Amino acid sequence: MSVEIREVVTSSDIRQFVKLPFELYRGNPYWVPPMIADERKSLDPHTNPAYDFCDAKFFLAFRDGKCVGRIGAIIHHPYNEKVGEKLGRINRPEFIDDAEVVDALMDAAQDWLRSRGMKRVHGPLGFTNLDTQGLLIEGFDHLQSVASVYHHPYYQEHFERLGFVKERDWVEFRLTLTDKPVNKAKRGAELIRKRYGFEVVNFRTRDELKPYGKKVFEILNDAFEDLPYVTRFDEKMTDFYVKKYFGILDPKYVKVVKDGEKMIGFVVGMPSLSEAMQKAGGRLLPFGWYHIMRALKKPQVIDTLLTGVLHDYHAKGVAVILYAELQSEMLRNGLVTIETTGIFEDNHNAIANWKNYEHIQHKRRRCYVKELA
Repeated sequence: MSVEIREVVTSSDIRQFVKLPFELYRGNPYWVPPMIADERKSLDPHTNPAYDFCDAKFFLAFRDGKCVGRIGAIIHHPYNEKVGEKLGRINRPEFIDDAEVVDALMDAAQDWLRSRGMKRVHGPLGFTNLDTQGLLIEGFDHLQSVASVYHHPYYQEHFERLGFVKERDWVEFRLTLTDKPVNKAKRGAELIRKRYGFEVVNFRTRDELKPYGKKVFEILNDAFEDLPYVTRFDEKMTDFYVKKYFGILDPKYVKVVKDGEKMIGFVVGMPSLSEAMQKAGGRLLPFGWYHIMRALKKPQVIDTLLTGVLHDYHAKGVAVILYAELQSEMLRNGLVTIETTGIFEDNHNAIANWKNYEHIQHKRRRCYVKELA
């Protein structure tokens, strides 16, 4: 049967778009489903403020009446202005292992981007750098972090068959806390605090943490400004993400460093919710909340979600203090395993630091790029 491509228009289309991965990864022990409600909000211009500065179009593929693939295409205008290029983004690709299906989806996305004057396409990338990023190309036998992505191995084959080439990779690590690196970090942090007089802020309740939400994004805007795929978070996007994430964080694993009254850096760790999200099956009700709250109360692994330090303080060892504090908190609670967020493979300083620990570099994600002829 031939492949039919339909544009996502109705609420029923959105529902099919969001639910397709649940079929494609059914029974896969490593895939972690997103919250269905969150995904629907991300696709809806009425609930996702990124539509203020992005254009987007989403498509579904059908064969014999059955949904067999999906894809999104995004034009991120502020990023294109930042880099001075006409770039389109591939977003949320999911499909069966069938060249005809993949070709039809890619053609739909690329034709729409061409019609809007785009000259190159890259991705997978999202509305922001806190949205889905990259295609998994290594680590298929490791549990996905909630801050990362998972894909079937054949996705890479189809991207490369269609002429997409590597633009940039992220790598992820699993670290085990042992005495030598932990003690080294403690000593270094103490020396830095004495030298500069920096203060660490610890949190025990979400009410204590709440006033720092917008300040975190102010630091991100400064610290990440020059990174690929990043633009500044405006007030609406800041409010969107603070509301989405800060209500579920365990404040014990969020650490802030201040210079006097000035917040200069932060790290956000969170008990791994991967297994809890699998049990929740994409829904908070009726039992999803129970699994998530249980994971927060009895964690086994800490995921590091975000770290940011103001540019002017990069050379002053603020990150050393942040991770020393996070590690101390983990050890007080009997935890020794960290899953890092994805970092660019050319971030040699961070990678060298992770390699001081007992570690494995177990996952790799790739952003591909292609000329739009």
